Amino acid sequence: MFKKFNNPTKGRISFELVIKNLIDFILTEPEGVYSLIIGTDSDGKKRANFVSAVIILKKGKGGRYFWTKIPPQKDYTLRERIYQETMYSVILAQKIRESFKCEIKKRNIGDSRDLNLEIHTDVGENGETKKLIKEIVAIVNANGFRAKFKPESFGASCVADHCLP
Repeated sequence: MFKKFNNPTKGRISFELVIKNLIDFILTEPEGVYSLIIGTDSDGKKRANFVSAVIILKKGKGGRYFWTKIPPQKDYTLRERIYQETMYSVILAQKIRESFKCEIKKRNIGDSRDLNLEIHTDVGENGETKKLIKEIVAIVNANGFRAKFKPESFGASCVADHCLP
């Protein structure tokens, strides 16, 4: 899981190249303010397809995104689907955080900067998912990440959603 990613300009690339691209993007302006966002969405079907997106934004200067598809594993209820989206995001964020630190060290760039890593969830105060907000935010926070939910969770509700089949 999380081995191949897609990017509108680079095409299909490995996870390792995603990390390299993230670091190279930061190194174009090391003093910039960056946010790294992970979001996962699903197509809402009972046997859901999932898409996880990795977005890096440079404050006031745009950004880049990468995404990967995760094929359906089983039938999901809404609650199970939202939990699975969240866990895919948490697992990917943990992998990115660790790989980022290793790459920074390997390239002898200096301290591993605060990634401002956020996980964007596909829950919101309107609709059926509102009763899941506290639980989903708690899962994300317990894993050491900042959680965002709708309407602030564009990583899941816009970028990952846009990449769904």
